[in-house]
Amino acid sequence: MDVCKVFVPIGALGAGIDEKTFWEGMAKEPDIISLDAGSTDSGPFYLGTGAPKYAMEAVKSDLRFVLQGAHKQGIPVTIGTCGTCGTDNMVDEVYTIAQEIFSEDNIQMRTARIYTEQRPETIAAQYKAGKVRSLEGAPDINEDTFAQCDHIVALAGREPFETALRGGAQLVLCGRATDTAIIAAYPIMNGFDKAMAWHGAKIAECGALCTENPTEDGVLLTFDHDGLIVEATAAGNTCTVYSVSAHLLYENADPIRLTEPGCVIDTSETVYTQLPEGRVRVQNTKYEQQPYTMKLEGSGFAGYQTLSLVGIRDPKICADPMSWLEMLTVYMAGKLEKLGQDKSQYSYSLRPYGWNAVYGGKVPDGYVANEIGLLFTATATTQELATKVAKVFNPYLLHFPTSLGTPLPSYAFPFSPAETEHGAVYEFKLNHVIELDDPLAIVRIDIDEK
Repeated sequence: MDVCKVFVPIGALGAGIDEKTFWEGMAKEPDIISLDAGSTDSGPFYLGTGAPKYAMEAVKSDLRFVLQGAHKQGIPVTIGTCGTCGTDNMVDEVYTIAQEIFSEDNIQMRTARIYTEQRPETIAAQYKAGKVRSLEGAPDINEDTFAQCDHIVALAGREPFETALRGGAQLVLCGRATDTAIIAAYPIMNGFDKAMAWHGAKIAECGALCTENPTEDGVLLTFDHDGLIVEATAAGNTCTVYSVSAHLLYENADPIRLTEPGCVIDTSETVYTQLPEGRVRVQNTKYEQQPYTMKLEGSGFAGYQTLSLVGIRDPKICADPMSWLEMLTVYMAGKLEKLGQDKSQYSYSLRPYGWNAVYGGKVPDGYVANEIGLLFTATATTQELATKVAKVFNPYLLHFPTSLGTPLPSYAFPFSPAETEHGAVYEFKLNHVIELDDPLAIVRIDIDEK
């Protein structure tokens, strides 16, 4: 195999593959279609509940394109982090959708399912043995933490994908996996440079995000034995040295080094060369072998929430909302205490959108907001208590003055009732890695009979 072409048609299965751009990519005759299907970007709810972020109808629409194209050209498919969160039930749900498409479109593809969900007691035992360690910014844990997780997943590396493909699978559906492992597995399996395979996978993991027009989906990686070429597959879209090299900054703490299961990729000496027709050649990335680890993600129940939103255009508040919020917080603490509410059973936050709600820092000198959307969130052990706390706040969110003892102003609730019960909420409880001697030790692979 002199070259290996990997087609990434979109950044996430279910985000909406465009039919025209998909077939433009397939016209470049790839050897495999590889794409991600999930993320933790939208928070811990999806892992906590084992639920998808995308509409499963959209997942089926995208998957139909992928399976039709692969079947037509006789090439394999690798998909990772099925159903957003990559839990076992989401692998099975995407598998069921694939079977429906096979039946409806008269397609046959031998399918492998890779399961990466973990039993809490299994990981707890590894923790006791000193095999689990924290990543930077991880929450503190103890032996009880694992049982507090509703779901725990381990991020698969390239080895389970390779095992499934070598076992004859034409479609590989994996639970939680690193975004790059999904793409890197096939070229490495076929003898191409490991460093370039991992680096190329990192560049293309989000589809067209590494191109000049990220809304025009589709990226093709062409590996040879001296590097790789990155190109956009949609007509008119291009890649540049800037757009390709910049993607190493995405979701990566180190802009030079990329850590993956069992290795680190070093791009300090990487050479990017602009080629004609909007293509970029990448060479000279280095590979470092490391002890094998898999990242662990765990999510568990954190309480119930009730939300209120109030719109504020009072110029006095807009000039200095933090002073007003501090005064409101102190005042309401007294109100809640008089009502006898147990402080350990609830918490709340006040986030002024239009001021600093997104980043929480100091605003530029002289900045005055035109208006503020104040988001109130109460989190409690029961939904009833969360709503009760929100209702205690209700009249003061609507009328609290900038100075006590002055006439009451009026603000605006955009909804009635003002309280919206958000339901159960979850939090990430694990952001750790587990050390392994065998890359397949904690994954399970099920390949259909021929």
